[in-house]
Amino acid sequence: MKLWVNICRVVLAVTFILSGFVKAVDPLGTKYKIADYAAAMHMEGLMPDVVALVLSVALSATEFCLGIFLLFAIQRRLTSRAILALLLMLTPLTLWLAIANPVSDCGCFGDAVVLTNWQTFWKNVALLVMAAVVAWRPKFMFRFVSQSNQWIVINYSALFILAIEALSLYDLPMFDFRPYHIGANIREGMQVPEGAEQPQFQTTFIMEKDGERREFGVDDYPDSTWTFVDSRTVQTSQGYVPPIHDFSLTVVGGEQDGEDITEEVLADTSYTMLLVMPHVETADDSRLDLINELYEYCTEQGYAFYGVTASGPKAVSQWCEATGAEYPFCSADEITLKTIIRSNPGLVVLKDAVVIAKRSRNDLPHIDEAQAALPLERLALGQLPATDAVAEKILKLLLWFVLPLALLTFADRTWMWTKWLRHSKKKSRATLPEAPDAPLAPEAPEAPSAPENTHPKK
Repeated sequence: MKLWVNICRVVLAVTFILSGFVKAVDPLGTKYKIADYAAAMHMEGLMPDVVALVLSVALSATEFCLGIFLLFAIQRRLTSRAILALLLMLTPLTLWLAIANPVSDCGCFGDAVVLTNWQTFWKNVALLVMAAVVAWRPKFMFRFVSQSNQWIVINYSALFILAIEALSLYDLPMFDFRPYHIGANIREGMQVPEGAEQPQFQTTFIMEKDGERREFGVDDYPDSTWTFVDSRTVQTSQGYVPPIHDFSLTVVGGEQDGEDITEEVLADTSYTMLLVMPHVETADDSRLDLINELYEYCTEQGYAFYGVTASGPKAVSQWCEATGAEYPFCSADEITLKTIIRSNPGLVVLKDAVVIAKRSRNDLPHIDEAQAALPLERLALGQLPATDAVAEKILKLLLWFVLPLALLTFADRTWMWTKWLRHSKKKSRATLPEAPDAPLAPEAPEAPSAPENTHPKK
């Protein structure tokens, strides 16, 4: 039973740690998913952006910390019951998602692992069973760290995950699991490979004859004596959907108003800068000087520069009047823009349909006078990272989080072992049998006494 409890405990811990971490590195993505849930439940008015963001931060931090606490068996009874209560709330929710299908992806693991709603439900059922086993016998979980040092793990884990979320909100997600990551080829991401599963549709025809109406399929379509009334087509299989299927740019305003320039941008073998603003009404305008520098640099070097937004022409016109922007604007889908970059505004550098660089509003590049005369090929902004950024980030995580906890565990177990040894030695000494007393020396024989005078003196 102890073995099963600890197996369930490890699986639950790893799942919660992974789920919490991938949400923490992309808090804006989790916020968007929470907003989707609110819209599906017709609660948009009760879920402002600030509330959704707070819930996103709290949810990811809670999941991550619960996973760490369960892994280290910290507050075993309280932690196991908290995880059981959380799963008891989430499992019915995922059942509703599976049946009603208001949101295509639950977002349990962010964009790192995409599950269908039914896969999510059965995953939660399995986790719920394991959580019940752990909560039933929490004392069977062995500890990695003694109770006296558990406060270190608690505080360090909480501070670590909150720092990750703060950095991801200030800049960009540490890990980009979306199809528009640096190095991705947008054109290739839009292609459907040969032999891929095609979407399937079923068409039903409603026909009438002699006042009787019946439904027929394609295979049993009736003869000409029946009169066509109506038809109904239902998609029965989605088929293969390419990772990028909604990237489209349409010019807003000017002589090219309404023109689709998607192919022109992707076919450009030179550089193209996209200033992505899902909504210009809420875009941060504190970096206008850097944005204008980039536009002037692109104009001098002959690179294309576009502002891309989902806002309407009126909002675009107001932005240009308020900021003095002279660069052209394009229209794109709001969800696509939020997927491309988690910043408003954010800068995306393309070259021959490849994403070369992405910068948040807090990390826009500064083009000084010396750099303004150089082509983008000679600047860091125009080059793909030379090293594997993912491997480098994983190494940093190992050094900053995993290694300190591993050293703490080793030191704690060593200290507990030496303490146990000292206690065992003291106990063994206390229970040793006493040494027998030394034998007594033989007594010397007494000297013979003089014979008593039996005759009294006269």
